[in-house]
Amino acid sequence: MSGNAILEASLVPASEALSKVVDEIVGTLRSANDVVIEQKSFSELSSYLEKVVPVLKELMHKNLSQSESVSNAIEILCREVKIANHLISECSKRNRFYLLINCKKIVKQIQDTTREIGRALSLIPLALLEISSRTHDEIGELCDKMLTAEFKATVKEEKVLESIDAGIRERSANRSYANDLLIQIAEAVGVPSDRSAIKKEFDEFKSEMTDAQLRKNRAEAIQMEQIIALLEWADVASSPKERASKYHNKRKSLGNQLLEPLQPFYCPITQDVMVDPVEISSGQTFERSAIEKWFATENKICPVTKTPVTGELRPNITLRKSIEEWKDRNTMITIASMKPKLGSHDEQEVLDTLLELHSLCEERDVHREWIVMEDYIPLLLRFLGRNRSGNNKKLIRKQALTILCCLAKDSYDTRERIAEVDHAIEDIVRSLSRNVGERILAVSLLLELSENDAVHNRIASVKGCIFLLVNMLNDESSQAAEDACKLLDNLSSVDENVVQMAKTNYFKPLLRCLHSGSEAVKTKMATALAEMELVDHKKSSLFDEGALTSLLGMVSNVDMHCKEASIRALQNLSTVPKNGIRMIKEGLVHPLLDLLQLPSGSSQTLREHSAATLANLAVSATMAEPGGERVVFLESDNDIFRLFSLVNLTGPSIQGSILAAFHAMCRPPSATDMRNKLIEARAVQVLIQVFDSGNLVIRSSAVKLLFSLSQSSTNSSEMEQIAQSDLETLLNIIQTSADEEEKAAAMGIIANLPVRNTEITQWLAASWALPIIIRILENAAYSNNQPQTQLVENSAGVLCHLTSPNDVDCQRKVAEANTIPILVKLLQHGSSLTKRQASISLAQFSQSSGGLCRPLIRRRGFLCFAPPPERGCRVHPGICSVEESFCLVEAGAVGPLVRVLEDPDEGAREGALRALETLIEGERLQSGSQVIAEANGIMGMIRLLSTDSANVQEKALRVLERVFMLNEYRTEFGTSVQIHLVDITQRGNSTTKSLAARTLAHLNVLHDQSSYF
Repeated sequence: MSGNAILEASLVPASEALSKVVDEIVGTLRSANDVVIEQKSFSELSSYLEKVVPVLKELMHKNLSQSESVSNAIEILCREVKIANHLISECSKRNRFYLLINCKKIVKQIQDTTREIGRALSLIPLALLEISSRTHDEIGELCDKMLTAEFKATVKEEKVLESIDAGIRERSANRSYANDLLIQIAEAVGVPSDRSAIKKEFDEFKSEMTDAQLRKNRAEAIQMEQIIALLEWADVASSPKERASKYHNKRKSLGNQLLEPLQPFYCPITQDVMVDPVEISSGQTFERSAIEKWFATENKICPVTKTPVTGELRPNITLRKSIEEWKDRNTMITIASMKPKLGSHDEQEVLDTLLELHSLCEERDVHREWIVMEDYIPLLLRFLGRNRSGNNKKLIRKQALTILCCLAKDSYDTRERIAEVDHAIEDIVRSLSRNVGERILAVSLLLELSENDAVHNRIASVKGCIFLLVNMLNDESSQAAEDACKLLDNLSSVDENVVQMAKTNYFKPLLRCLHSGSEAVKTKMATALAEMELVDHKKSSLFDEGALTSLLGMVSNVDMHCKEASIRALQNLSTVPKNGIRMIKEGLVHPLLDLLQLPSGSSQTLREHSAATLANLAVSATMAEPGGERVVFLESDNDIFRLFSLVNLTGPSIQGSILAAFHAMCRPPSATDMRNKLIEARAVQVLIQVFDSGNLVIRSSAVKLLFSLSQSSTNSSEMEQIAQSDLETLLNIIQTSADEEEKAAAMGIIANLPVRNTEITQWLAASWALPIIIRILENAAYSNNQPQTQLVENSAGVLCHLTSPNDVDCQRKVAEANTIPILVKLLQHGSSLTKRQASISLAQFSQSSGGLCRPLIRRRGFLCFAPPPERGCRVHPGICSVEESFCLVEAGAVGPLVRVLEDPDEGAREGALRALETLIEGERLQSGSQVIAEANGIMGMIRLLSTDSANVQEKALRVLERVFMLNEYRTEFGTSVQIHLVDITQRGNSTTKSLAARTLAHLNVLHDQSSYF
């Protein structure tokens, strides 16, 4: 907002200044929707601003004096809306990584702005204005909430910031830490996890540091420099070529001679080179652990100067950095100097060199990178393919594999380097057929390499590889068998590999281990099955091979680890409905229920996986094939109540699975019995309490389940327990949730509230609910490419409550929000259900039109000097408008309603007929019929007489029976309609027969005394 956008409060009327503030807030609300960082906080700010807008609009119409408090209030509003706009603009265009680093500052600014706007509202002297006590209380409550509003960064953001701080503080300069941290950051800010996207965002983040330096923000520039130094260790931060160039340039500058440590590097106490040097008050430096031990013996004197000192230790960062640089320099030279030794004919020298290399690999990530840069990988792979003689050849191969596994771990680029060496994969696969120790290392290395999708085919294409891996499922080493199982799972992402695996009877060895192996092996195999990302057809194939029998046998095992592994495997396999149905038939449900009711001291993990498996089985039970045998998930009322009773007695993970299970069971339209049983079990009260859960997953499941229950026709009294505070919670969910299904369910609950609850309806119309509903419908109505979602349909359903003709004041509030044109648009662009709801709302508006139109004023006096007469409505007896009398003709709704008659959905056609019927009620028959006829509506209704829907037939007949009272339409349409009417008198039900006969009587085809009546 520009500085001139809103004038000083003292220079313009308060109403005008408030009007400009409202316009700016509306613009802020639109902009806030585009912010991708801190969405929850900005959504909460938006919800407050949406509540502020109607308050300011009402105040605009009051006689606000230009008092000091009013001027201050307007000045604060102007300033804070400008701040909010600027913040939204910054968060829309700045780099996401940069915004994450500053997320605490952002939420603090949002909090300050919200509180300041609340303070501005509190300065307005409401007591002096003519507003209702209810409005006064609502504004006061809004002020209180805004003045105490608290905003916090998300848990995920806090965790990332802690990891960054820990990395800088502990100098975690290693690749795996940086890789994990970058992925965490990308997930937290919504950046795709692929390398190119992360690298692009990271490069932009680095440019932010330059901007900070140009702004001369030294503190921010130093912080960003530290973060960049930490993250630059990640694979994606720079290309392999860039890192290699940087390494070799530095390596050339070092020479080939090792340097002795300088005297200051030694600790005066231990006489060893220090790792963590700290300085004491005497100015002397010592190894931290050594001086701490010295002070622990109550020696409060300096070991060197023998003077009294305090116990304060100050890290000597400069010395520590010098020591690290000296160590790194010598290590670089050492690594480079070891290469020639690997070509020695002395096997012991080769083995000793490999052991030293392995030790360096284990010390630090950066050592592994230097070994790769010195091109050791081809030398190491050569040991696998070389036929060496001698006693140490097996040890050399194992050591080479061990180093390669270390190098490949957590490094995408190193895996590529290994795979690109000629015959590398073949040489590694060859080790699968050797001794146990070598097999374990080889399969572990192949598993690491298979994390790169491009390597999958190359591994599987090596002759005999699949066969060797399948045989390893029987390996005496359970670790080797488990790794082989995981590797086969990775390879199975390629269809041609699956074919090869099938030829080697892939699953039989695995199932043999499950059936006849030791407890330890069974547990390992079940664990492997639990973790395998099998595609659906392979999961079904496993069951066909008999895995179910083996796993079910393990469920009753006394060994808790074995039991837990089997449940996890069953959970994995139960994600396929075919498998879930088989589990239900085999009686798995009751054992799982028993496990859920184990004492709280039992394995929490076991209970969590049991609950998750039950949720999968509940979904499976609803997905039986058409014509197939119906599967009953919970066989008795006792089972239902037994499971639901655990909702209040378990932790979040189990609670969420139970709610998800019942949501699956209650979702189908045919699940009326299940919904009613839950309602009898007082489920509505329980779910309302869960709304306030801090766990978003739990809340989401509870909202979705309550929506399903609200669709039951017998639960109106139960739904009346939803209070105003619960509605506010639901509206907050609609505003802030990232789960579209949850938002739709929350709106659906409101739409399904009992119509007779007028207090709730009036609150919805007067509160911040109405702007939310209108915005959703407006976006759907005017965005042709936006898909019609359940959220839109349920929002239109809520509007049916707010447009009841029994509450004209409520109708007026809705109409003033420009709702009727939106409803007309939805008739053209909405789904069938949305069209039905929109038609009903328009019908309800239209029922009030006749009593709201303004009478025509009869002109008197000299007519030649009078203004031109006002044009009256074509249907209603007076002057109509959209906002004041809700006239369908003025709104241009007649044509769109007639077109809805052609919609294939029965409900949409019924709604349109209901709306059109309001135009011909009472004295409006002649004028209303003419308007409908001009829109080709009469012919459209005649076509509906041939529909299979008795309800649609009946409603169309009721309209036509009145229309054909008029001679002009009998003449024009009589011939067209007779055949349909005669057919209905023969085939219709009692109601439609009678209506058709009366209509035929109007057409003089039947006598008024006909037996058809």
